Amino acid sequence: MRNKTEIKIKPFWYSDIWIFPKLITIITTLDKEGKVNAAPYSHIMQYDVMHKTPRMMVGFRKESHTFQNICDTGEFVINCPSADYLDDMMETARFWPAGVNELEHSRFTPIPSIKVKPPSIDECPQIMECTVDEIKVLHKSSGIVFANIETIRVDEGLDKMDRGERIPAMNLPIGLGDQNRRYYYHCHIGEVTMHELMEPPGGQRGGEIRTTLDWDEEALRALMAVPVGVRKMVTEQAENFAREKGDERVTSARFAELSEEYGMDEEFLDRFRTRSERK
Repeated sequence: MRNKTEIKIKPFWYSDIWIFPKLITIITTLDKEGKVNAAPYSHIMQYDVMHKTPRMMVGFRKESHTFQNICDTGEFVINCPSADYLDDMMETARFWPAGVNELEHSRFTPIPSIKVKPPSIDECPQIMECTVDEIKVLHKSSGIVFANIETIRVDEGLDKMDRGERIPAMNLPIGLGDQNRRYYYHCHIGEVTMHELMEPPGGQRGGEIRTTLDWDEEALRALMAVPVGVRKMVTEQAENFAREKGDERVTSARFAELSEEYGMDEEFLDRFRTRSERK
C-alpha cells in the first residue's frame, strides 16, 4: 500500500494541491459604455445538458471586469483558442485598466456574434454565445454565473468530423497556474488515443425490461429499437413521463414526445449501440 500524506487546504488549493487541468477560454464582454473586454477563464462547466435548455456554469473573481460587465449587461461569449494562440491569450490575462480592449494587444480578430452584442473571436475554432440565467455571489469568495447557451459555432468542417479527428484539429489547450500566480503551464494535443467501452458480463440483461404501465404496440416497437444498454432506463423514464402527464398507458405519441424532450434521435441512440447492434 502506498503511503499518503494529508495536505493542508490553503489559498489556491484548487490548482496547487488538487490538480484540475482546465480548458482555456477567452470570455468577451461589453461594459455599460459598449467597450470590449476580453480575459481568459477556465472555471467553466456544463450545468444543464438537456438539448432544449443547455446551460453553462462559469466562475469569476467578483472584482474582475468580466464579472462586472456580465452583471451589468447579461451577455458574454466563451471563445476557445487553439494552442497556436497561447501567447495572445496571455496578453488578455494582463491586468489592463478598465476600458482597455485586450484584443487590440493580440492577434485576435473580433467578429460579430449572432445572438449577443459582445464580439466573438475569429481565430477560435469553437465559440459559445451566452446570456445570464442566474448570478450567485459567494460573499467570501467569487461570483458564479449560470448562463443560457444561445448558440454554438465552430469552424466550418469541424461539425463533420468525429471526435478522434476534431480533437487534434482544434488543438485546444488545457492549463494550470503555478503557486505564485505568475507562471502558467499548458498542455495540448500530441496524440489522441481511443479506448472502447466494453459491456460488463451479462450486460445484455440491460435489455430485459419490466413495465408497470400498459404500452400500446407501436410504443413497444419503438422501445425495442432503443439500444440494450439504456433500454431499462428509457422504460422507466417513459413511464414516469406518462404518469406526470396523467396517463395510465404509454402511447406511441407520448413516447415520441419523450424522445423529442430528451433528444433521443437516431444519432443520439447510436452512441449507445454495441458493435453487434450496429450490424
